[in-house]
This record gives sequence, structure tokens and C-alpha cells, in this order.
Amino acid sequence: MTHVVTDACVRCKYTDCVDVCPVDCFKEGPNFLVIDPDECIDCAVCIPECPVNAIYAEEDLPADQRHFIAINAERAPGWPVITKRKPPLPDAEAWKDRTHKFDTLKD
Repeated sequence: MTHVVTDACVRCKYTDCVDVCPVDCFKEGPNFLVIDPDECIDCAVCIPECPVNAIYAEEDLPADQRHFIAINAERAPGWPVITKRKPPLPDAEAWKDRTHKFDTLKD
């Protein structure tokens, strides 16, 4: 199993999680992070670090977020690794409590 970044990360891109990842499995897209399922060791240290609760163990994903398993797996190979915390997106505060942000996801 792996961990999965979900809808809550879209348009926020808080990167607190990358600082604690022991295997550098986070990849950075324009307005979203993903976890590379081939690199994740299922340690779960990233989960409590996410200020918007966007990270789940695959087996704990809410039903309406299961499509993010494929999104993480599909985008991870093409996005660069991120290993250090960066500031969130400029409008992250305005987006952090919104739901159903998938249609604003950028490749």
C-alpha cells in the first residue's frame, strides 16, 4: 500500500509533508503535490504534517477520493521530486477549506 495526496491539496500545495518524508516520494506539480507510489514506504509520517488533511493511507481513502490513487500514480513519473518545504501557493488560504477542487488541477 501507499499514501495518497487528495483533493484538499489542490490550489494550496502546503509542503510541510516533504520535510518529514524519509524517502523523498513527493512530486511537485503546478498547483498540487502527489506521492510516488513506487517510492512511498508507507511510514505515515507525512499525514499529521499536512495542515489541510490531504494525505491518506490508500486503504483509508474516502470513497469520493479514490480516483486520486490513479492521479498520484499517473502524475508522479512526470513531476520533479520536492524535498524541501516551500511557501504555499499565494491564494492557499482562500482555497484550503474548499472541496471538489479537482477541476482546477493543473498538469
